[in-house]
Amino acid sequence: MDLVEALAVDGLVCVVGAGGKKTTLYTLADRLDRAVVTATTRIPAFPEAVGRLVETDDPVAAVRGAGDTPDEWPLGLAPGWADDVRYEGYDARTVADVARVAADRGVDATLVKADGARSRWLKAPADHEPVVPTTVDTVVPIASARVVGEPLDEEHVHRPERVAAVTGREVGATLTTDDVAAVLASPDGGLRNVPDDAMVVALVNMVDDDALRATAEEIAAGVLARSDRVDRVVSARMDEARVVATFE
Repeated sequence: MDLVEALAVDGLVCVVGAGGKKTTLYTLADRLDRAVVTATTRIPAFPEAVGRLVETDDPVAAVRGAGDTPDEWPLGLAPGWADDVRYEGYDARTVADVARVAADRGVDATLVKADGARSRWLKAPADHEPVVPTTVDTVVPIASARVVGEPLDEEHVHRPERVAAVTGREVGATLTTDDVAAVLASPDGGLRNVPDDAMVVALVNMVDDDALRATAEEIAAGVLARSDRVDRVVSARMDEARVVATFE
């Protein structure tokens, strides 16, 4: 299955979790004719993968005014710098308005980083996150297959105490496929703040070899067994823009 189809990329798409959100956003943007890339949380400086970056407090106007030439797209939007390396994000209502106007203009998708993970491989969100617009079409919770076998600690997991609460494990325990599946399928994990009518496609990323493919298959089975709210699980290697397998 094509990557864009597998992840149900259409309209307003929010990416949450840990283990490759930014890579996923820019890989998907590169696969679309026209995409908007933005965030509802802080986001590192946009790479050259963005055709044009607009720093603005009026992103709706920026979308309306974007040109039709290929070098305008993907269009990156941010309100300004939060610190030396990260941009601030927009509030959920603003991003919803951006997506609506983008759709009216024939943009394929508005791709949104909706929480942070500080480059860890697994996370469970805090009370204030993720920031997901109520009009979102697809939510993609991410985890890395590589985290299985690693300790539940701050080196590998963002907010390890939250993951411990979701999984019932102790901080420092060795993470299993069941633990990752529990986080992706939990209302306190990958499904947090997901509207009832949004599609959910869980992504197990960094599936780099046969052993990790088997790991991802076990995670996918665990996710689908735990929650009928997840429509599909995709295992992938996003650094190569490659779907490994899909599970429904």
